[in-house]
Amino acid sequence: MNKTTSVVVFAFISLFSLGTLAMVNYQPDFKKRLQDTYSSLVEEEIHTEYVELPEAKPLEPSTEIELPTFSGRLGKDAYDDHLNAAELKGIGLIQDEEQLRKLVENSVLVKAEAGAGYQVDSLTYSHPYFSLQSKKVLDEIGQTFETLNGQGNYFTVTSGTRTMEQQKKLSRRNRNATKGESSHSYGVSFDISYVRFNGEKNYDRKAQKDLEAVLNHFQKENKIFVIKERRQACYHVTVR
Repeated sequence: MNKTTSVVVFAFISLFSLGTLAMVNYQPDFKKRLQDTYSSLVEEEIHTEYVELPEAKPLEPSTEIELPTFSGRLGKDAYDDHLNAAELKGIGLIQDEEQLRKLVENSVLVKAEAGAGYQVDSLTYSHPYFSLQSKKVLDEIGQTFETLNGQGNYFTVTSGTRTMEQQKKLSRRNRNATKGESSHSYGVSFDISYVRFNGEKNYDRKAQKDLEAVLNHFQKENKIFVIKERRQACYHVTVR
């Protein structure tokens, strides 16, 4: 074995011996440090603080209603539009009291006396009966008006469904009444007074404007046709 080889072998043996001695001396100390650290983590007391949160209040349903801005006069739909809608959406011409009675018995026509935002007047030349869809729309108009004008406030329905016999009698007394077929005779039309609110006959500008805003809204939603009848101080409404 030459001198260079002997030096390399001696160096290797020396390094190996030192490494082994270091592991023997270091390993127990490293193990003890791990045990101490683990013990401190396990034995350390964890403190939690309870914070009382305020009781959540239930959300109240909003009663506000927003209608499109309305100004000027309410749009006037042609009476032919009322008649066409009555013929299309109505239950057919109601000729007399007997036919009306049968329609009520079969629930084709339903009674409307009062609801949120409206009240039906005691009627002389018509009846407080309407088709199911017309009653539904009347209820919606009333609810919208009350929400807009104030809880407990209401408008007055002054005319409902007329038989053809009643229509003929009325045309002799009222020049505003149609002498031929009327949309009232199909169960889909009603008149709303714009001078009678909350059971009183007087001029209430705010109530009238609110009512016009509601009718204008339903008109633009294609749910009704409207004509303002000045002689009778009412809005003639036909459900589409």
